[in-house]
Amino acid sequence: MNERIAVPFPYVGLDKTLNIVEYNSVYKKWIEGFKDIKTIFDLMPEFDADKAEQRALIGEKYYDLYTMADGEGKNVIFVENPYINSKGMLCTNILIGMVIIDNSIEIQETMDEIRYPHFCAIIERKINDYFNNLGGFVRKYESGKYLFVLNKDTLAQLKEDKFSLVENIGKLDMGNDVPATLSIGIGMNGNTVNESMAYARGALDLALGRGGNQIVIKESEDSYQFFGGDGKEVNKNSRVRARVKAQGLVELMLSARDVIVMGHKNPDLDSLGAAAGISAIAKFYDKKCYIVLNKITSSIKALYERLSDDGRYEDTFINNDEAQKLIKRNTLLIVVDTHRPFLTECPELLDRAKSIVMLDHHRKATEAIENCSLVYHEAYASSTCELVTEMLMHIKGIRLTRTEVDGLLAGITVDTKNFAFKTGIKTFEAAAYLKKNGADTVSVRRLFKNSFDEYMARSSVIRNAVIIYEDMALSVLDSKAELDNPVLLIAQAADELLNILGIEASFVLCEFEGSVNISARSLGKINVQKLMEKLGGGGHQAGAAAQLEGVTIDEAIEMLKKKIEEYLEEKK
Repeated sequence: MNERIAVPFPYVGLDKTLNIVEYNSVYKKWIEGFKDIKTIFDLMPEFDADKAEQRALIGEKYYDLYTMADGEGKNVIFVENPYINSKGMLCTNILIGMVIIDNSIEIQETMDEIRYPHFCAIIERKINDYFNNLGGFVRKYESGKYLFVLNKDTLAQLKEDKFSLVENIGKLDMGNDVPATLSIGIGMNGNTVNESMAYARGALDLALGRGGNQIVIKESEDSYQFFGGDGKEVNKNSRVRARVKAQGLVELMLSARDVIVMGHKNPDLDSLGAAAGISAIAKFYDKKCYIVLNKITSSIKALYERLSDDGRYEDTFINNDEAQKLIKRNTLLIVVDTHRPFLTECPELLDRAKSIVMLDHHRKATEAIENCSLVYHEAYASSTCELVTEMLMHIKGIRLTRTEVDGLLAGITVDTKNFAFKTGIKTFEAAAYLKKNGADTVSVRRLFKNSFDEYMARSSVIRNAVIIYEDMALSVLDSKAELDNPVLLIAQAADELLNILGIEASFVLCEFEGSVNISARSLGKINVQKLMEKLGGGGHQAGAAAQLEGVTIDEAIEMLKKKIEEYLEEKK
């Protein structure tokens, strides 16, 4: 064999039977990773000798093959195509991003009419300058919304810069009482430009679902990176959204045969209170409503008993098996207080339901219930009970029972820690509406009572707490404690640890049903949601949790400390 064609690409010469009879040095070096290559078909089984140009996946890369006649044989040159990925789709070297001003309506409400257009113009100029200086281009496609395209190589620069655009926009002060916040969604590595665009759109939706004022990068179907999001969720005071969601919910109920409501595993007062509120709406429109409840924990026992004593809730509560038998094609499934499929009381219902409504207030995680007919997911809300109450306010003529309004107010109270955390204007408006409709604060307080054993166990957790990293408290619930709902107890203990002077965050662990549960709380300085996400959990900036499988308490503590150190390093 000889080397008579001097090209910088792999080259082979074929005889009339398409055996490889000659090649160049580039081919010789390239072929070292392959074995037993004697004919062109060993490299490309679908090779067509009559085609002048064709494409083939060889190894893990795509090559364009150029075939030329040479007497009775053929000459073939292999040219690597860097723009085609292993799936055979176009692979571009760009990233696509979308920018949105989260709170433009709230800003406009706090500014003079004359200043607001100038304020928007300054924001637009800063956005344009930021991305233009990176060698990309940006276009405004709607009021307060922008699309930009950059070379993928600039991503490292964006990360190093820590997306300073978001911080700079937040510092603008032209008489606006509310600082402007941006959310950015970036998509890349899609098989096509359209897929990268879809990634960007999904990343932006996730950023908004997590409270806004942050950046989310989606690099593949299930790969995300998060930046920012340490500030408070963007509070939206518009009542239009609640009215539209209420109308949508009513329309779906009217077209349904019956309604099934389910919350999350280990239900709490927010979950059950919201379910009771949805049940009240269904009954108002003469729809049979069921609530999926597999376990009556101590946290909901008092409310459950009061609802069960109400004749309107006869045959309302069902378990997983009953729910799967009852669900039909025209059943409306409503999920409250969670958006993660594996956390629901009965995940199997999600696959069988044709129409799903999802109501939640937790910051959005990467895995969420898909194909929903209606979503009311607001990270700024204090609780799901607040969202349900907002919708109730727009349903004329509805009457709630004393137990229902108490349950809704209890859900708001427990998630706001007696109106101390995550309380906005709408939170107090919802509470006022419930009070107006008969809610009794003394009666609500009775729903929070714990047993003597639970109180003593919680006191023990607090007494045995230790200080870590100067301003964090860590404690463990004794595994010997016989409690009905240890997960609720460690959450209560984590709340109380924040009352200690100098403590900014608290972490309490317990073993329950073969896994280690972690409850995390913060006063805002430390984002416990980001910490728990590192461990596969989630929640809010001020309250989050995680569940670790296959580890001991000691191993879980070491994992937690490692993630805390990573978080503190990232904040520097």
